[in-house]
Amino acid sequence: MQQESGNQGANTAIEELLVDAGLGADIAGPFSQALVFIVAFVVIYILGRIFVIPLIKRLLDSRGYDENVKKPLTKATQLIVLFAAVGMAFAFAGYGNILTALATVAAAATLAIGFALQNILANFVAGVFIFTDKPFKIGDWIEWDDGTYSGIVEDIDLRVTRVRTFDNELLTVPNAVLTDGVIKNPVAKDELRIQFLFGIGYDDDIHQATDIIVEEAENHPEILDTPEPSVRLTELGDSAVGLKSRFWIADPKRGDFVKTRGEYVTAVKERFDAAGIDMPYPHRQLTGGVEVANPAELETLSGD
Repeated sequence: MQQESGNQGANTAIEELLVDAGLGADIAGPFSQALVFIVAFVVIYILGRIFVIPLIKRLLDSRGYDENVKKPLTKATQLIVLFAAVGMAFAFAGYGNILTALATVAAAATLAIGFALQNILANFVAGVFIFTDKPFKIGDWIEWDDGTYSGIVEDIDLRVTRVRTFDNELLTVPNAVLTDGVIKNPVAKDELRIQFLFGIGYDDDIHQATDIIVEEAENHPEILDTPEPSVRLTELGDSAVGLKSRFWIADPKRGDFVKTRGEYVTAVKERFDAAGIDMPYPHRQLTGGVEVANPAELETLSGD
């Protein structure tokens, strides 16, 4: 009530000044309200730009968000400041009935839009969670949908995330897809463990093969000494004994991961060949005979 009386007092004072300046009473009233609205809007909007937006930027900086995350959130803050300035200016100008009507229309429109744009709103909310939870960032290599899709994150906004696959295809992924399932981010940490299963023959020396696998891991410059490489016998297959190698690399970018693993496996294969260790592949041996249903008819045909 005090605020309303204060607003009315300001409007009345301006109206009296306008009447004294020669304007008619029927014009001075609406004109004074419009003037109060413009002044209040400009002052509130400028104050919001000066104090609120820099405060939000400092808050985002303190949380460690990168520039691609800060841009959309800053734009959203600017829109909020704009709408707040309009609403408060309406109140200062004494447009109570107009403000109530606009609020009713806005609520109805929001409800209608909410039903029509459920997916878009879901993606928007998911984008906010991606910005706050930071499961990945631009430049990360991610996998989702049980490894069906993978690639490098190129852009993140409030509705979609753009991922460049390793075949140079651009995937535009709705944010809800990435927040509803499990996302694998192999490069989220500074180190990545890689596993590779080597198969050797049943007649080969397991201890010799294990030594070769460990030595080649220790010799490779991109494989870490700590944690140490290790080998475990994990499978007794139909045609091979499985020795699983586990080793760690630093700064695990996708290119480094593929290159390091390829060089390491090649070196182990060459050592196996030199040591006479076999890397067998599955094979099948077919036995049995062929039975002829009508041998007399076959003799007749062969005689012809």
